[in-house]
Amino acid sequence: MAILSLKNAAIATLAAAGNAAFVNAQDDDPLKVMFVNEFPDKTIDLYWENHSFDAEHPERRKLEARIPPRGGWHASETFNGHEFSYELDGKRHFVTPPPGNANNEQFIMVAGENEGFKVRCEITVNSQQYMDYLDILVKPYWAPRAAARFLELVRDKYYDGVAFNRVVPKFLTQFGIAKDYFTRTKERELSIWDDFPKDVPFEPGTISFAGSGHDSRTTEIFIVMPGASQEQMDKFGENSWETPFAVVDGDVNKSALKKIYSGYGDMPPFAKGPDTSKIYDIDGYTTYLPKMFPKLDYIDRCYVVDEVGIGEEKSEGEF
Repeated sequence: MAILSLKNAAIATLAAAGNAAFVNAQDDDPLKVMFVNEFPDKTIDLYWENHSFDAEHPERRKLEARIPPRGGWHASETFNGHEFSYELDGKRHFVTPPPGNANNEQFIMVAGENEGFKVRCEITVNSQQYMDYLDILVKPYWAPRAAARFLELVRDKYYDGVAFNRVVPKFLTQFGIAKDYFTRTKERELSIWDDFPKDVPFEPGTISFAGSGHDSRTTEIFIVMPGASQEQMDKFGENSWETPFAVVDGDVNKSALKKIYSGYGDMPPFAKGPDTSKIYDIDGYTTYLPKMFPKLDYIDRCYVVDEVGIGEEKSEGEF
């Protein structure tokens, strides 16, 4: 797994203040924008629209970058109010990046009218008695940093073998601590900045990264469980790092989510379930979980559905 790639370095450079307040943007104020392409096999040609010329003028549209698929990216040094465009499936899409944060930074996924990228996780259920699957629809515009990070981790097979370590009926299911000690230790140090909130409400099946403070999201995510009270769902999202980026695809009440073993209860100090700090220890998966919590269910593997058969190679400049 490429832990510190050029893309991560570029994001760190372009996002030094996370979910800081919007600046009072003026036209021609500098703006840094990270454009990301998560399509499985489509290269996106990104153009800068020069409004100094008429629409039919040959200088009106200038090619800025060719963004490869599967996490390809382009970091643009531009200005507030400048417009970009790209063509997808015969239709041209126009993008004027919103004003950035206190460091004049934005993060945008070029996804056209795409409703989401489907990830399938094949999992054990009923305390490892059976195999089932959980389909996740990653929404490109809800929380693009979170969406890109999750897809990156899926492609890197980070979630393969991961335990559902916090399963509380009518509350949440949480997972995301890698089976391999060195992998989880490295990724734990690599956080992403908070996304700008889009006022997407939490509902049963909504998925968000977990965190512990501003700009603290790493690999752990949670899913809102069926039966969660409206009061509880209203509390989700009060923290800046709790931003929905995906949903359980289909009817969440008929999904495998409710079949995941939940008998150990919540984590300490709320109850006596698995302690996340001990899972991160070197013997977390080799001794602690199998000895103390043998009935937990696990993810066998996760993959991006539309990328099956494309190959294992990565796009140049991926996360």
